[in-house]
Amino acid sequence: MSSDPWSRPTSEDLRRVMSSLGQQSGGPGGGVNTRQAERLNFAAPAEIQTPRGSTVKAITREISSTGIGLLHRGSIPLDEVTVRIASETRDYFYRVQIEWCIPVDEGMFLSGGRFLPSLEHN
Repeated sequence: MSSDPWSRPTSEDLRRVMSSLGQQSGGPGGGVNTRQAERLNFAAPAEIQTPRGSTVKAITREISSTGIGLLHRGSIPLDEVTVRIASETRDYFYRVQIEWCIPVDEGMFLSGGRFLPSLEHN
């Protein structure tokens, strides 16, 4: 674990947390997939912009056509947030309604939310 309590979780942190939960992906249902959209494991650096303007560094866990799962340090509100995922060529911004956020290990939290209509960014 990094000495910075607000640093972005690493891919190794993600593997360790998911392994300790006994699942490859999931949410508060403990690995039981009750979703209708297929989830894909997707680990990429991300940032969460909260309604109060705070930026929380994160790593994505999974993504589907309807939502996204995240791992981050510190709790985030069950509210609308903006998630930014950067690629080598551009930044992608998503409006997400965070629907759950649970503590896991070492000050980290798993959260999940559903996509809202897209944002327009240049």
